[in-house]
Amino acid sequence: MPSRLLPLIAVLCLSTALYAQKETPAHYQLYGGYAYLSNSLDGVTGSHKGLNGFDASMAFGAWHRLRFKADFSSYRGTNLGAPQHPYFIVGGGQYAWRIGRESLFVDGLAGVAGANKTWAANGATGQTASFASLVGGGLDTPISKHIAIRVDGGFQYSYFALSHPVSLIPYRVAGLPTNFGKLSSGIVWEF
Repeated sequence: MPSRLLPLIAVLCLSTALYAQKETPAHYQLYGGYAYLSNSLDGVTGSHKGLNGFDASMAFGAWHRLRFKADFSSYRGTNLGAPQHPYFIVGGGQYAWRIGRESLFVDGLAGVAGANKTWAANGATGQTASFASLVGGGLDTPISKHIAIRVDGGFQYSYFALSHPVSLIPYRVAGLPTNFGKLSSGIVWEF
């Protein structure tokens, strides 16, 4: 019985060694997975509650390890009795390095953010649009020729304010968060 397993083990080891020699990057990367945002939009001091959601991105053809990347993330949750439904649409550059089979990357993205109108505490209305930026990085670990597992994270900035009920002029409340941590994990399809 052990003599029959030896050829199978040899074939598996040889195929892994040949696959590790792949050097040309894929033209496109399509990613989807779970995402976590470290705080809600109205998470003032003493009331921080993270939000759960999803993250999806598309990265286009590499030029000297630099890719254009478009990213969309959306979150759901509640804090201080108010529903939280923020989403972020950002785009920018992703720079990657290959280390063995793994790929490390950093990215810098900027764009827009949106939210439901009733995200503020106590039924107050808030802005539904904001500037957003994301600076971060991550690691892709291949599990087959075209599929990899991605873990990434970063620092996300957005600037939502409350709306005054009479004049609809936005105003800031001291303590409203503008800086968020973002973690994401999921599957990358490279083609």
